[in-house]
Amino acid sequence: MGDGYYFWNDEIDALHWGGNSKRKTGYFEIYSATISCENILDTVFNEEHYKFWIKQIEKAAKYIIKKTNIKPTISEINQYFKEKAKWENLTDGIMFQDLPHSTDLLVINFNYRKRIQLVAYKLKIIHNFALHATHEV
Repeated sequence: MGDGYYFWNDEIDALHWGGNSKRKTGYFEIYSATISCENILDTVFNEEHYKFWIKQIEKAAKYIIKKTNIKPTISEINQYFKEKAKWENLTDGIMFQDLPHSTDLLVINFNYRKRIQLVAYKLKIIHNFALHATHEV
């Protein structure tokens, strides 16, 4: 989702990310915060926002494909949004989800739990930011 401050909804996802993404440093920190979500694009719990989000991704992809004849990367989509997106009152961040990659689920091969992440683009929506835990990898 580009440059921003990333937060996981569940600590287990932060632990998974830190354990897999921070191997080079051997260390990572988890912070907690309260996020003001009034002006974020909520693609997880708001159906209208989700449908809008899908349309925007497809619009960006079609633009890039027409220009380059190649399917775009996530990075190219993020750059397009950074340069061209004019989303009224939905510019402070994006809440999105993907499938969890953890093995902690209680049912084999059934990813029933959402892995929810929020990217905050503006510091003004982050409150009560505090160190929650430190971990070695």
